[in-house]
Formats: sequence, structure tokens, C-alpha cells
Amino acid sequence: MAEQLVIPVEALDDLIGGLRDHGYRVLGPTLRDGAIVYDELSASSELPIGWTDRQDGGSYRLERRDDEARFGFAVGPHSWKRFLFPPRVRLWRARRDGDAPVVDEELRDDRPLAFIGVRACELHAIAIQDRVFLGGAYTDRDYALRREDVFLVAVNCFEPGGTCFCTSMGTGPKVESGSDLTITELFEGEHRFLVEAGTERGAELLGALAGRPGEASDVEEAERSLESAAGRMGRTMEAFDLRDLLERNLEHPRWDDVAARCLTCGNCTLVCPTCFCSAVEDETDLSGGEAERWRVWDTCFSVDYSHIHGGSIRPSGRSRYRQWMTHKLGTWHDQFGSSGCVGCGRCITWCPVGIDITEEVAAIRATDGADATVS
Repeated sequence: MAEQLVIPVEALDDLIGGLRDHGYRVLGPTLRDGAIVYDELSASSELPIGWTDRQDGGSYRLERRDDEARFGFAVGPHSWKRFLFPPRVRLWRARRDGDAPVVDEELRDDRPLAFIGVRACELHAIAIQDRVFLGGAYTDRDYALRREDVFLVAVNCFEPGGTCFCTSMGTGPKVESGSDLTITELFEGEHRFLVEAGTERGAELLGALAGRPGEASDVEEAERSLESAAGRMGRTMEAFDLRDLLERNLEHPRWDDVAARCLTCGNCTLVCPTCFCSAVEDETDLSGGEAERWRVWDTCFSVDYSHIHGGSIRPSGRSRYRQWMTHKLGTWHDQFGSSGCVGCGRCITWCPVGIDITEEVAAIRATDGADATVS
């Protein structure tokens, strides 16, 4: 068994301080603009203490808890990809120096990143993006530099959201691997954290924290908490055979049904922790003396995304939604060896009209092979 330590709530400051002393830029959940988002942390008091979220299709709100939980919520609109694969990155800047052109490479903060509060589904999402950006014949240089030496402090989830379905996807709520430290927040008797080291550097940091060895009662409470969370998922999805199911139903009338509701805004792709589409934009000043090239997030819901000579190959909302869903759940397996969905539920919560990917899969599966009609 990996080393386990029970630490008091106030020891989170020692954990954050220890990471900062090692030169890490510490990032974690905090309250801002009516949501729980990820941002830089300097102290544990900046965590969303005593807050939880209530989520449903197209609905997100914060509520006070009846305790002082530090991690008593699910996931918000941010995912960790915004730090590893930022929404907007300047690739280079060119300027005139007299008659000579000068190209400046973009400077970046070279401090390694430390993420605090990473859920099991999000660890799976990071692993998926690692395969996308690092696992192929070509690696993404910017992603590789940001991903290097990232310290991951994971949290076992005890408060799933109304749109969560990680148990269906086999990605949670328990952290199985991939973290340097894993925290389980416990409340029976005293408010405390059970912390387990997953790597040598995690064990080194854990050894510097004040606490006591984990006992059987601590482990049993942690297991009960995870069992309770697994049984309270807001959504479910039958994830078997999804690639072939969707391939068999490319002309299913359900695509017309969803197209009648979809705004093709792309919110689902922007909040998704695994979507990776991007575009390149060039900007110049009016004098022609400077030019910049930026990489920005893009979305397959944009009609311009599939534009080639002669026009877009996916001009309808129906075709663009079908592309997103069949890729995410189906052909992603062909490209990267896994599903592109980790069951975090963000695409359901942050869809303005509440389109539910689990509902769409269920509707197609219910009439698979039949003479389906739009319900």
C-alpha cells in the first residue's frame, strides 16, 4: 500500500506553501463570477470553502453547504486544459528593425505548474490530451513545455454533480493512478484529509507535512464516501459498443431532432477537457511594422472549421453535431485508443439549451436497427 497520512485541514497551507517553495505555480479551485473556476492560489483560504454546485442541463448555480468542505463540489466551466493548452497563445511576433525583419519567439512563464483538486475524470482527460499532443509522430512543443514536471494533487470525489457520469465511463469517482498526491476529504469525528502519495516526489512532499499515519477507520470512511458518490451520479450512459452503434446510425432521425435544438455555439467543445481543435490567426498593425501569429481554440461546431476550397463540408448544424458526437464517443477510439469522453458532464451543464449527450446516446440505442422515428 502507498504511504498514507492524515493531516488537519490547516495543513493544506503547508502543502501549498511547500509547492510554492519548490518553485511551482500553484493552481486550484476558487470562487469567481458566480462559479468555481481554476486560478492561481497562494493560500487554502482561497478555496471555495463551504460551497457546492448544483448542475443540470443548461443550469449551474452555487449553494452554501452545511459544513466547511474544501472540495465539496463537482467541476465548473474550467478544465485543466486551459493551462496546458491555453485558449489563446501567441506563437511569434515579427517587427521591422530598420529594413531588417526580426522575429521574436513568445516568452513564457517557465515555472512548473502544480494543480490542486484534480478529479479522477480530469486525470483521465489530461492523459487523453497527453496522447493527442505527445503520443503521436509529432509532439506539440508548447504543450510539452507546459506539461513537463506538472505536479498533480488529485482529490477523490465525494460530491458528484447532477450531470456527472464518470462511473459509466470508468473514469471515477476514485483516483486510481496518475497523481503525485491523492486527497480524500473526511468529516466523521473531525474534519481532516487522508493523503496518499503516488510518486516519489509526492512522498517527499507528504513527508514534510505534519500528521499521523492513516488508520483503518480513515480508509473505511474514505471507501464509504466513494461508494456513496458512485451511487449518486446525476447521469448514466451505456458506453459499450458506442463506436459501432453510432456508425450504424449515421442517418438516424435523432440527428434532426438535436439539430432543431442545437445553437452550434460550440460551448460544449470549449468546456470539454479533451477537445483540442485549434486555428491560427495572423494579426498586423496598420503601419505594417508588426505582425503576430496566434493559436486559438476552435470548434467543429463552426461552419468555417470544415471550410475547404468551394465551401464548408459540414454546412448544417445536424452534420456538425453528428461529427462532434461520433468523434468524441466513436472514432476517437480509432485515433487514440480510448473514448474522448470522461463523463464530467460539462457539455450538458454549459449547453445553453441543455442538450444531453447521455440522452442522445440512449435515444439512438433505444431504436438501434429499428425503423426509428423522431420522438
